[in-house]
Amino acid sequence: MKIGISTGCLYPALTEHSFDQLIEAGFDLFEVFFNTFSELEPDALERMLYICQKHGAAVVSLHPFTSSFESYLLFSGYERRFLDGVRLYDMYFRSARKLGASMVVLHGMQTVYSSISTQEYIRRFGILAQEAAAFGITLVQENVFRHCSGDLNLLLEMKSRLGSLANFVLDTKQARRCGYQPEEIAIALGSSIRHIHISDCRQDELCLLPGTGCFDFDRFFDILGTSGYSGDCVIEVYGNQENDIPALCKARDYLNRILENNQSLQGGICI
Repeated sequence: MKIGISTGCLYPALTEHSFDQLIEAGFDLFEVFFNTFSELEPDALERMLYICQKHGAAVVSLHPFTSSFESYLLFSGYERRFLDGVRLYDMYFRSARKLGASMVVLHGMQTVYSSISTQEYIRRFGILAQEAAAFGITLVQENVFRHCSGDLNLLLEMKSRLGSLANFVLDTKQARRCGYQPEEIAIALGSSIRHIHISDCRQDELCLLPGTGCFDFDRFFDILGTSGYSGDCVIEVYGNQENDIPALCKARDYLNRILENNQSLQGGICI
């Protein structure tokens, strides 16, 4: 397991500037949070790929900036818009393939806009996941507050109905916001979790940099190890809260020290 970071931690800095600063700070594993269409154009992707290759870095996942639009685009009652939306998301799958990323993150349908059944939601996710797979990309459903995916029962039903097409990103801060302990979701979804957004917390604050709260990371990593998790963890905190590069580096080093001492992750998972 490696500790990476989301470029979104430095939002609203331009995505390429965030990437450059984090590379210079010694980060070498990334989730790239794109913020507009022009950042997905060939020249922009080529630049990012060149920087990765130059510094021996890797992009593991891509986060669409259209996440807040997915209810309307992909999960409304208008089937034709969904089919057009699948084609639109091809731009993310192509971009992920270009950068060598293996995953694209989906937020899905907001509960306030729910206009289709659970069965229809799962069917459409499956279609989109198959489209991603055609590009060699895994679509991962994130557990998100005020979204249908914030309900663990839905995630379990996706896993049951879709089998290998149901893959997930566990976001620890979103789990807390939805009333779950991250460990609870990790145990329930097991090896179907492919990716993790990690953060710390205190009783009064649900999203802090690792090492600045009271979350038991050692126990969390123990559970991941015994649940068969074989992916990485990326630090993802809100950019308007934590945009201090030294603080981000300190959080990375804190997590790396825990991983180095965690026995459950040392039998078969590379640290």
